[in-house]
Amino acid sequence: MGYRVAVVGATGNVGREVLTTLAERNFPIDDIVALASDRSAGTTISFGEDDELKVRKLDDFDFKGTDIVLSSPGAKVSAVFAPRAAKASAVVIDNTSHFRMDPDVPLIVPEVNGHAIADYGRRNIIANPNCSTIQMVVALKPLHDLAVIERVVVSTYQSVSGAGRGAMDELFSQTRGVFVNDAMEKREFAKQIAFNVIPQIDIFMEDGSTKEEWKMAAETKKILDPRIKVSATCVRVPVFIGHAEAVNIAFANPISVEEARAALSAAPGVIVVDHHAEDGFVTPAECAGEDAVYVSRIRDDGSIENGLNLWVVSDNLRKGAALNAVQIAEALVAGYLEKAA
Repeated sequence: MGYRVAVVGATGNVGREVLTTLAERNFPIDDIVALASDRSAGTTISFGEDDELKVRKLDDFDFKGTDIVLSSPGAKVSAVFAPRAAKASAVVIDNTSHFRMDPDVPLIVPEVNGHAIADYGRRNIIANPNCSTIQMVVALKPLHDLAVIERVVVSTYQSVSGAGRGAMDELFSQTRGVFVNDAMEKREFAKQIAFNVIPQIDIFMEDGSTKEEWKMAAETKKILDPRIKVSATCVRVPVFIGHAEAVNIAFANPISVEEARAALSAAPGVIVVDHHAEDGFVTPAECAGEDAVYVSRIRDDGSIENGLNLWVVSDNLRKGAALNAVQIAEALVAGYLEKAA
């Protein structure tokens, strides 16, 4: 016997990846339903190699009898439907930003703070962190356990898939337009993204930071340790899938490159590829479709005491979103949720 599962936002980038990941990992499902907006209702979507699901309307769906909801429809939509699903006794694993900083909602990366899933019953909602935060804290956790992190300075190189399918289409059309001399049409981004980088992700805040940069700091504190100081600069780059991060870390205690490499190599969810050669590191193109967080370029920062630099890469649609949500669901059913009758 398995679980009754609903995937909300099933036709989006992350929703499709959730369905793929559930099938790949043989999540115990008795029944699954794909939910989306009125615009997508009635279409079909693949689930696994052989099955297709007919997309149903989210607005009038009755969540009674649903065990788990994997949700990525956008924050405004989640704000409305997630409490309704939770009231119907479903556990909502939400991939939007709406519930992440709610003190009654656990914010979970299973390799980092999986124990906090135990608090899901306060609202029957579990939040999935921001994609750029997830891969960073997976890499930070074993190092924090070893030498205690005091401060992190991170610069991100984030792919357009993090902004949705429209952003991917815009990169494709603008790239083509450069070669055929078409006018640059800008719909998803304020600046040209093809052959360019844009130092803005999400809206600007009063202090000059963007909301994406604020998320990385606030979420790291909630997930890993509230004492860690984080300074982030988040940049959109002309890559379709895969986020990269240059991470500078200041520790309270001495830590060598060799100790850091050993700790990272032993950490769940991390693969270290760190050779001092032209192909001795991982790039976003190589991580697309992969589950791991890859760490390369581990080296001393001689400008500060007890400092290290890392290069961290991961598929933002998988570990940065869908896979992390499914891993939360796996941990939930393994330790906290009884099987459906």
